[in-house]
Amino acid sequence: MLVTTTGRSKKGMKSLNVIPRSVMIKGAGDIATGVAHRLWQSGFDVIMLELAQPLVVRRTVAFAEAVYAGSAKVESVTARLCASPENVYDYLERREIPVLIDFHGETIAALKPATIVDAIMAKRKKAVQIDDALLVIGLGPGFTAGKDVHAVIETNRGHNLGKVIYTGSADEDTSDPAEVAGIGKERLLRSPASGIFTPLKEIGDTVRAGEVVALVDKTIIKAATGGLVRGLLYPGLTVSEGMKVGDIDPRGRTVDYCTISDKARAVGGGVLEAILNRYHLGKDCSFSRH
Repeated sequence: MLVTTTGRSKKGMKSLNVIPRSVMIKGAGDIATGVAHRLWQSGFDVIMLELAQPLVVRRTVAFAEAVYAGSAKVESVTARLCASPENVYDYLERREIPVLIDFHGETIAALKPATIVDAIMAKRKKAVQIDDALLVIGLGPGFTAGKDVHAVIETNRGHNLGKVIYTGSADEDTSDPAEVAGIGKERLLRSPASGIFTPLKEIGDTVRAGEVVALVDKTIIKAATGGLVRGLLYPGLTVSEGMKVGDIDPRGRTVDYCTISDKARAVGGGVLEAILNRYHLGKDCSFSRH
């Protein structure tokens, strides 16, 4: 039985049979969205925190898009931009994931989630602390399980993708993107300068190597490889030199760019495992209304 977060009766509930239902996820990019989707479909109440201007590339599979569009639907699950922490319960009642603009986690103290997942994927130590919740989970490098967080989920593609690490850290960041169809760093689009990003293509378009895909102010960005445009930053964002602004999948039209990736699903499975492992005995830990 899961703890309710909406004030419904808990009469007769035995604490040893309870799995806390409240999960707050920092970040709402494509990997965070895969985690949120898996937890939501498993019966957990999820709240997501994002920047006022999310720097998310794979926007068709990211709940961060709700910040720009007001709402975002990924595989039948809807997330909606939420104005304040006081409104999250209304969204949860309507079975929508609330997305708060609160990247620094200032609402943690007010909402008191049982579980916090740091899904920023910044590949270095984050502001999240092990005592921020009963269970704190970090995705990828930058965390040490047992020190910074209770558990770390491996995000590096390969044999251990999605593995839950209870002692130690995930693989170190190599700064090299995983190869797809034999193509590595060439599939990424990076800003050649600082300025305002203007895409000239849309996610889902196919491009040829050498084709202009976007502008940063008046400086062009060309595709280094042909394929399908799987991700692009939101138009009008200010970017810095070297920043990732897009992603081209060399597999072309065979790519499904509108559903959660295998990597995000695997990481989501790892988070679900960590939660069930931690709350094996269970505790009454719903979101606080106070």
